Amino acid sequence: MTKQEEGRVSRIAGPVVTAEGIAPRMYDVVLVGDLKLMGEVIKLVGRKTVIQVYEDTSGMRPGEPVVDTGAPLQVELGPGLLSSVYDGVQRPLPVLRDKQGDFVSRGVTASGLDRKKKWKFTPTVKKGADLEGGMALGDVPEGNIVHKVLLPPGVKGKLKSISEGEFTVEDAIGELESGYKVAMLQRWPVRHPRPYADKLLPDIPLVTGQRVLDMLFPLAKGGTAAIPGGFGTGKTVTSQQLSKWSDAQIVVYVGCGERGNEMTEVLTTFPELEDPKTGKPLMGRTVLVANTSNMPVAAREASVYTGITIAEYYRDMGYDVSLMADSTSRWAEAMREISSRLEEMPGEEGYPAYLASRLSEFYERCGRVKTLGGHTGSISVIGAVSPSGGDFSEPVTQNTLRIVKVFWALDSKLRERRHFPAINWLTSYSLYSPMLEDWYRKNVAEDWNKIRLWAMEILQKESELQDIVQLVGSDALPEEQRLILEVARMIREFFLQQSAYHPVDTYSPLKRQYEYMNAIRSFSEHAKKALTLEIPLERIVALPCRSDLGKLKFEESIDRDLKASVASMDKQFADLGV
Repeated sequence: MTKQEEGRVSRIAGPVVTAEGIAPRMYDVVLVGDLKLMGEVIKLVGRKTVIQVYEDTSGMRPGEPVVDTGAPLQVELGPGLLSSVYDGVQRPLPVLRDKQGDFVSRGVTASGLDRKKKWKFTPTVKKGADLEGGMALGDVPEGNIVHKVLLPPGVKGKLKSISEGEFTVEDAIGELESGYKVAMLQRWPVRHPRPYADKLLPDIPLVTGQRVLDMLFPLAKGGTAAIPGGFGTGKTVTSQQLSKWSDAQIVVYVGCGERGNEMTEVLTTFPELEDPKTGKPLMGRTVLVANTSNMPVAAREASVYTGITIAEYYRDMGYDVSLMADSTSRWAEAMREISSRLEEMPGEEGYPAYLASRLSEFYERCGRVKTLGGHTGSISVIGAVSPSGGDFSEPVTQNTLRIVKVFWALDSKLRERRHFPAINWLTSYSLYSPMLEDWYRKNVAEDWNKIRLWAMEILQKESELQDIVQLVGSDALPEEQRLILEVARMIREFFLQQSAYHPVDTYSPLKRQYEYMNAIRSFSEHAKKALTLEIPLERIVALPCRSDLGKLKFEESIDRDLKASVASMDKQFADLGV
């Protein structure tokens, strides 16, 4: 049987189509029906082939042709990925809109990379060099970065020739002595992780500039984090803050099954965001994969694999990549729908029995690695989870928590109190903190971890005291315990609350975070001494230095003013006789 031989559709159940007359391999891409809709083989039963179709199958009927392409679902990798907006199977949405308008017809396709645009290629290797797969051949300026053109994994040999100049992604830029023509364009099957030389320990933090994350619940480069939260708790704004400020050079944002209006907000705000590192548009180092909830459910299942494969490609160049998956709950729902169409045995709440293993496979593809070309790169995955009704006990949230090492729990009650980021400090956690201690000690401050534990202890004590306060009121507490409530309030309102839209407060460097928390601790130590001298708590709380600390985070000269503020605090307490 040749690759072009046709089969026929025998059964249709929504996006799941059964065909006869072809003999493909698992996960081969097939073209289904008269419209040549793209689909993927997901089950082989005797001579029958079960296909999930990535587009709407309305109007299709049995007897229509099915053609096996002979290749799995692949993404195109090369210059031109950055600033692009793709759907779940890497069709460029702006190109499709130019072809057809705002409503894209079924069966329409376009190449993932522009075939006509020329890129300036500068070789970094010389003729006669012995090359291995994954080695860099040269540089191409792309967006806000330098795109390193890599030899595809699995290819090796002596370089016979290489050219400098302007080329399209399909043009040959060099040739190996074996006759292999090297181009800037690569294709890679999305369900297969790209290879690397070695996996490294996650002992370097991904600095986000968000105080509640960096100080209390840090994420390592190459780490995994989950952000579960109900509607309106701030998942999208948090993802945007991480995209803008985290010290990753590349951002891949996968909008997986989110509502169209939320995805529209992302697509309209991202191009307007400025990259604080270069002053250029943030899209110059961003790839968006958009698959909204009204798009075909099967393509939603593929979108996360498309995103992680693009992330692996930039990791192989030696870049730190952060991937936002918003949201993995919708991805799991797509798996549930496909599973039910296949009449598979359902697991908990109807999700397929392999839900946990699919989530694990996805998160396992992140990490900090030594690449085949000798670089060090990382992929940090932040997966937003949208549990129904905010119920964290449902299967997707629980299975995600078993896999990830950082849990940023968004809280509806904090949102109602206008406390943003609405991350609950009592239910969130980070398992990377012990591994990152040395880095913080060497690069920020010797007692970083000591201050972090002090802040967590105060917040924990406040939570315990709140039960008593609700019964008898805070006035019934001893002054030492009332002081704990006041200090905890300072940590919450001055330190943990952070405005994403304020030009100064939106980003807080690690040194500033340390000094700010240290200033709050200094106030606490002075106040404790004052209480032992029987100075009333009301007089201590009324000191100007307390309110000055709160106003400080919005001042442009905050780094200089913090030192002056601590000196002023010492003087004010000295005037009290402390």
